[in-house]
Amino acid sequence: MSALSALPFLKPVHLRSPQSSPGGQRRHTLPASEFRCLSPEDAISVFEIEREAFISVSGDCPLHLDEIRHFLNLCPELSLGWFEEGRLVAFIIGSLWDQDRLSQAALTLHKPRGTVVHIHVLAVHRTFRQQGKGSILMWRYLQYLRCLPFARRALLMCEDFLVPFYQKCGFEVLGPCEVTVGDLTFIEMQHPVRGHAFMRRNSGC
Repeated sequence: MSALSALPFLKPVHLRSPQSSPGGQRRHTLPASEFRCLSPEDAISVFEIEREAFISVSGDCPLHLDEIRHFLNLCPELSLGWFEEGRLVAFIIGSLWDQDRLSQAALTLHKPRGTVVHIHVLAVHRTFRQQGKGSILMWRYLQYLRCLPFARRALLMCEDFLVPFYQKCGFEVLGPCEVTVGDLTFIEMQHPVRGHAFMRRNSGC
């Protein structure tokens, strides 16, 4: 059984059963809201949201389109998208890392034997901001990570103004991150991820 199939609240919500239209024809209705891991086919939608969210603020994106495709091919199980009526409205992309702190190499590498989940980016479509979707998506993502047997910690780096947001999500500050992107510097933050056996006993994973 995959980790994803063990989590009812993260299972893909399939199209509802065909219903009859007034004309007697069968039709499908997209689910109002679903959470699922992303695939390489979602890369362009992901990049469009990310580009709009970050370019205006920092002048660059955490992940460019080829890097998004790279991670969604290597480790799609460490991503999570929020879809409403089939439209991507928010997403998280992560990969595995094998050191206590992030380094420049963590921006592009996925370490399959790692136990640290490096959260590269969380972004929400501009139409759906200021609705708490970022916090909800991060909560769901962390719940999902707790049911992955290899995950022990989540790490991310962010600019100073985002620290309060991630603190509200349960992250704690580790200090300045050694990673730089151009002139940008970052704060590194972590969140503990409990082991698979503990969560299986206590939350039905």
